[in-house]
Amino acid sequence: MAETTGNPTDTEASSGSDNSSPHKSSWRYIGPGIVVAATGVGAGDLVATLIAGSNFGYTLLWAAILGCLVKISLAEAAGRWHLSTGRTLFDGWASLGRWTTYFFVVYAVIWGFVYGAAAMSSSALPLQALFPDVMDLKWWAVACGVAGLVFVWFNKYEVFEKVMTVLVGVMFAVTVYLAIRVTPNLPDAFAGLLPVLPDEKDSILNTLGLIGGVGGTITLAAYGYWVNAKGWTNTGWMKVMRLDNRVAYATTGIFVIAMLFVGAELLHSANVAIASGDKGLVQLGDILEAEYGSATAKFFLIGFFATSYTSLIGVWHGVSLMFADFVARYRSSDETTGEEVASGARERSWPFRAYLLWLTFPPIVLLFQGQPFRLIILYGVLGAAFLPFLAVTLIWLLNSERTPREWRNGWVSNGMLAAAGLLFLVLCVKQVWDQPWSEFF
Repeated sequence: MAETTGNPTDTEASSGSDNSSPHKSSWRYIGPGIVVAATGVGAGDLVATLIAGSNFGYTLLWAAILGCLVKISLAEAAGRWHLSTGRTLFDGWASLGRWTTYFFVVYAVIWGFVYGAAAMSSSALPLQALFPDVMDLKWWAVACGVAGLVFVWFNKYEVFEKVMTVLVGVMFAVTVYLAIRVTPNLPDAFAGLLPVLPDEKDSILNTLGLIGGVGGTITLAAYGYWVNAKGWTNTGWMKVMRLDNRVAYATTGIFVIAMLFVGAELLHSANVAIASGDKGLVQLGDILEAEYGSATAKFFLIGFFATSYTSLIGVWHGVSLMFADFVARYRSSDETTGEEVASGARERSWPFRAYLLWLTFPPIVLLFQGQPFRLIILYGVLGAAFLPFLAVTLIWLLNSERTPREWRNGWVSNGMLAAAGLLFLVLCVKQVWDQPWSEFF
């Protein structure tokens, strides 16, 4: 993808560069991109792609790839803000007005409460399928949540990144193996690169949902924080960040294409339907066992666990880092900087650990008592509203005097961010429209 700023080639920018920063992008620096790719693609995203392949064959392959390009533009913009200004994204949001603070606080509290339960359940499903006689699903979920808490609490970013990289390797091996195992029809797959809509009702909305859904979460905003945590804090790292970001979503693209191949060949050709949500992957495990044997099914369940657990610990770390930055900015009128994130101070702060506890223990109540109806509706609406919020605020920040002129948006970046904002706005309106509001009051 082409550079997206007005003057894209100079990494020796006037603001904040130092001699310790590399002048050329290099594969050996890659890390935050692997983290954001692993966190953003959860089990639910893979099921959505699997169902798209099951329903439409290869027809929407182009939409899945377009979705990855949209996410590249959002993550690149977030990373560029952190590196070009030396300030964190929340500091930028705060400069736009108090409304951003109110939105983030409500979002972080409600979204984190419900997501915690969902992430723990998703991680528990493959473990229960692998070890059915050990303990109940709810207790597997509690174990996953507490293990994630302990891991993030006692480890710094460097260890976190290494573990995420290993789990991504497992995800990669499993998804690519399955794609090869089902023997994809390559001529049909290439035909799927042409932008064609399925011939059915609501095909446009279904297609937009696939474009916007895969790997699209708050972790896109957390990317800039992981860039800083890696030690990248100035414009000397801009080329490295861009390479890292592209590798992230190339990896995401491979996951998505592989699962669409599986859906098209294993499910679509046999006219087999699976459930939406994480339980659809458990069903896929049963289908794989019947078709290819128990070894393939177990291998898949291991990949399913890696996919779910990277999302869990990624959110536990990344969103806690953002919450810690919010508290630091709220308690002081001073700017919050990437240097403070790079120092590791945020990861040792009480707000970081308090949000970790919020993600882990209150959601356990939901595991045992069921999820409250009104809270689930608010969770859905807030989740749908976050990505339009991110796209619009990034356009605002990166076209203003808050960003050094040489790193402001060019026409490509503005176009991609505007398209992303419009896409997510349409999906947000649909999500709000589909909620059973008559039962809410």
